[in-house]
Amino acid sequence: MMLRPRQALLVERSLAALAQHGNTLSVGPTGSGKTIMLSAVAGSLLAEPDAKACILAHRDELTSQNLSKFARVNPGVSTSVFDAKDKSWSGRATFAMVQTLSRDNHLAAIPILDLLVIDEAHHAASASYRRVIDRVLDKNPRTQIFGVTATPARSDGKGLREVFSNVADQITLGELIASGHLVPPRTFVIDVGAQEQLTRVRRTATDFDMTEVEAILNKTPITDAVIRHWREKAGDRKTIVFCSTVAHAECVRQAFQDAGVSAVIVHGELSDAERKTRLAEYESGTAQVVVNVAVLTEGYDFTPTSCVVLLRPSSHKSTLTQMIGRGLRTIDPAEHPGVIKTDCVVLDFGTATLMHGSLEQDVNLDGHQH
Repeated sequence: MMLRPRQALLVERSLAALAQHGNTLSVGPTGSGKTIMLSAVAGSLLAEPDAKACILAHRDELTSQNLSKFARVNPGVSTSVFDAKDKSWSGRATFAMVQTLSRDNHLAAIPILDLLVIDEAHHAASASYRRVIDRVLDKNPRTQIFGVTATPARSDGKGLREVFSNVADQITLGELIASGHLVPPRTFVIDVGAQEQLTRVRRTATDFDMTEVEAILNKTPITDAVIRHWREKAGDRKTIVFCSTVAHAECVRQAFQDAGVSAVIVHGELSDAERKTRLAEYESGTAQVVVNVAVLTEGYDFTPTSCVVLLRPSSHKSTLTQMIGRGLRTIDPAEHPGVIKTDCVVLDFGTATLMHGSLEQDVNLDGHQH
């Protein structure tokens, strides 16, 4: 598989930084092809005949997505999976779930690795990742550690410097929009009479207090206004809606249904199977809208999505960028023949875009204070 020139440059810079520092972080927004690039970096280091790599992720969808893209980039490299179902280190590249691998009995079985890749690397400072990283380096202090992420800032303010001493490269949203690899967002900030109240919502350790947000936004007149604005500006578009709480999302989904628009809901309290079933309804066209609570912020890609509705504020630019990013990917005409997409309509009822302005990410390995 051919890399685009900008992707090839990130791979080249990442390999140089790994050779120099033994670890590095590369940053690229949704749509930059992070999985392709991490696969190319890993494939290059696996050119040594006995080299072994582990690609670590924190969700099933990411593991399967990473494996299938890796196989396309590196067709000659054997792969295996280490997760709740399969526990094999037989491949030269093993795709592992951090929740499974970080358990004591599984840590002990980690073989000597030449490379540890951390997808969604903003999670790398959390305890489960640190357990795996420490064990890998105990086994082989020369293991190289490569992280990729769209959002280098963690919501808890923790820095990533304890894992990554340097940043090899950053691809920006602006670069990808200018080169036509992402569509531009067309943002409408809409005040439904709640902006003033939303500015007073208190912050928790990780975000705004979503129970307070629900109390402000989960009201029939507001939800009716949301549906009306959506019909005017994006009524024919595949749409992802981000809500504050499950109760809020249920009411919004019902309002779409009552307005004759087929909608499904996904949230963290559903089983994986139920979540997959509902997302399949959205992707097949049975449902036009998917309403969610903090589930589709990262790692979910359905490129025909061309409208994002924000019914919640976000205290972190990284979360805002992830939410809007769900609608910015361009269409592959071979995959979705006849689907035209030139932009993504963003309907912001929760003041997040007002608060953060530009979507470009600042990279600071030392973290931040609230």
